[in-house]
Amino acid sequence: MPSRTANSNVHQMDVLPSTSFAEDAGSRTLRRGLAVLDAVLGAGPEGTRVVDLCRATGLERATVYRLLATLLEAGHVAQRGRFRYVPGQKLAALVAPVGRPNMAVHLQPVLERVSAASGDAAFAVVREGPLSHCIARQVGTHPVQMLVIQVGTRQPLGVGAAGLALLSALPDEDVAAVIAANAPALNAYGGMTPDRMRLLVRTTRERGWSVIGNHATRGVLAVGMAVRNTQGEPVGAISVASTVERMPRERQQLIARWIREALEAAKSKRPQT
Repeated sequence: MPSRTANSNVHQMDVLPSTSFAEDAGSRTLRRGLAVLDAVLGAGPEGTRVVDLCRATGLERATVYRLLATLLEAGHVAQRGRFRYVPGQKLAALVAPVGRPNMAVHLQPVLERVSAASGDAAFAVVREGPLSHCIARQVGTHPVQMLVIQVGTRQPLGVGAAGLALLSALPDEDVAAVIAANAPALNAYGGMTPDRMRLLVRTTRERGWSVIGNHATRGVLAVGMAVRNTQGEPVGAISVASTVERMPRERQQLIARWIREALEAAKSKRPQT
């Protein structure tokens, strides 16, 4: 009996320290990640560098890079250019600044105006890392509605018109990173390729708005335009989708004009702070 009790005690002592250590290690990693996130949130609109994050958190460069990789993948942090980091779209969507509506609320009147003018469905997306995330949708009045995505849909940034408009508005370094990250998944979208995506980005920049068809959904063509904040930075995009037959070139241009006018009208109503 004594030896059985002793063995039992030894077994408990073997388990408890390892469990406690695992909990401490997990808590320590979480605290460090939150410290990095706080430092990114506390930086100015130009973002912050890894060297600044190291100073602010007291962490080694390798640790900061590892934590940033996780935050980038989760969409809580985004890269600006090659060396700076800013809050990601997911964080912005979850925590709207005090006194300001979130992006979905801000863009809903734009969708309503564009959809009413065109009769077709209109969509709003934001960026989450290499993906687009649909945050709002407005159904139109035309008998045939091409509801290609729904609120909550995530897909590679650029395979839809809104995502393509948003991708094209990003800096060259971000465009290259997004296309590289999505390369393995692109073929599932109508045979899209990285080269084709780069060509679409180039033509979208030249035109000023995007047009894409038969990639995310067959038989559909959509027009999109980036949404920019007061600093001129791309923060989202709007698109209108319909059947290919309903989207000749002249109507594509007309829809692009309607989107631009709706965005300008929303900007003029934005409260001045």
